[in-house]
Amino acid sequence: MTVIRSALDQADGTAARESMLAALAEIEAETAKAVAGGGEKAVARHHGRGKMTARERIELLLDLDSHFLELAALAGYGSQFAVGGSVVAGIGVVSGVECLLVANDPTVKGGASNPWSLRKTLRMHEIARQNRLPLIALVESGGADLPTQKDVFIPGGAVFRDLTRLSASGIPTIAIVFGNSTAGGAYLPGMSDHVVLIEKRSKVFLAGPPLVRAATGEESDDESLGGAEMHARVSGLADHYAVDEQDAIRIGRRIVARLNWRKLGPPPAPARPPRYPAGELLDIVPAGLKSPFDPREVIARIVDDSDFDEVKPLYGTSLVTGWATLHGYPIGILANARGVLFSAEAQKAAQFIQLANRSHTPLLFLHNTTGYMVGKEYEQGGIIKHGAMMINAVSNSTVPHISVLIGNSYGAGHYGMCGRAYDPRFVFAWPSARSAVMGAQQLADVTYLVSKASALSRGNPFDEDGAQVVRSMIEQQITAESMPLVLSGMVYDDGIIDPRDTRDVLGVALSAIHSAPVQGTDAFGVFRM
Repeated sequence: MTVIRSALDQADGTAARESMLAALAEIEAETAKAVAGGGEKAVARHHGRGKMTARERIELLLDLDSHFLELAALAGYGSQFAVGGSVVAGIGVVSGVECLLVANDPTVKGGASNPWSLRKTLRMHEIARQNRLPLIALVESGGADLPTQKDVFIPGGAVFRDLTRLSASGIPTIAIVFGNSTAGGAYLPGMSDHVVLIEKRSKVFLAGPPLVRAATGEESDDESLGGAEMHARVSGLADHYAVDEQDAIRIGRRIVARLNWRKLGPPPAPARPPRYPAGELLDIVPAGLKSPFDPREVIARIVDDSDFDEVKPLYGTSLVTGWATLHGYPIGILANARGVLFSAEAQKAAQFIQLANRSHTPLLFLHNTTGYMVGKEYEQGGIIKHGAMMINAVSNSTVPHISVLIGNSYGAGHYGMCGRAYDPRFVFAWPSARSAVMGAQQLADVTYLVSKASALSRGNPFDEDGAQVVRSMIEQQITAESMPLVLSGMVYDDGIIDPRDTRDVLGVALSAIHSAPVQGTDAFGVFRM
């Protein structure tokens, strides 16, 4: 039997559970800010105009009782801007088709685009392109947040570039315009395949009446300059003319229904639930990540029937590799067992990644690594070339990758385990995750030792007390910067997830991945042996 036999001790899991629940409470509080948008007054004012919020529009657009996996919900956390980046985005099912939805939140500064809106939107476009998901934009935005235009204007052109590239690759783009889509924002419907405008609501123009008057002296009004009826009857920009928001959403659903869209990846097999309850995932990761944990306990609670065929279980034991299915989709799993990656683990990973590519099997990386091992013995044993071998394999693998940061994800180990820079289709984090160039204490120790050695080498007196103050400050800084809220706020992951939701989140991600072909490769860079 290949079913994992759990050895989880519930008594030992109490502290882990309490720590995880505390972290979840903090994350839920920040997520609530994103859900609240511009706040009660702004939402009430928006409703008073007879308009739905971004989330209400998405809910009406989605199939009844279908899933919606919100992505990058905490974009902008820790910045001067509202949490969420003034955009609601995620994967949902519309008329039976999985789509990528991006909706401006008009209750936050009229849906104006700030630097975090831009970063989040570009990430959504990347997800749509990589996974071949039709893109639906629910537009209501006055354009760029002008005080931050220097951070938005030049890179913001990539939004329109992406739309044309999605269209060129055969991925449908749909724009439903609920209000303003002005200035540069007018190109959003202008570059979409399908455009829905709403009577007396949609306003699409390069320059509004005041700017037209200032530039040309011409007198005009919103409707004649860029109203829905004008674009439907005169300019031809509108493909569909809706009488209200509900009608626009109805039309949007019909557009998707008529796409004749088909997934190109293999369909899932019938799935069986894990043999252990998802609630026990809260009990696995030790508080503060002070001791190792067995990733098989995680695997047993997310894969179908807790069934896992482990590969090389006696070799490179700090890395667990093997095959499973998740919601019926085949996957290969690489999971850190004791943090440090040695040469054996790196070589084991490289071989396993090659095998996954030969069998066209997506890969799931479960991170809990402090990086590759250092020291004279390991340098002489070839840790650099073996770590490079693993990173080479990850870099050139063409099967879809998903990364979940469960514990530590430090140094080049983060790269070898397919961190953000290595183009995983999705990156998610548990509240227990930490990621940085190295652990905070280690980094602070290094800076202390380097400064001390530098002073002594020059014959200068060394201020021990001052150096310890600096050391403490650096440790606090790195600790704060490695927290998942900070990294998620920077859109370095696609969302912090409740461990109990891991299986279903990965199921949605795998389903989205299979909208595109799943194809491995046998082409890798030169492996140093």
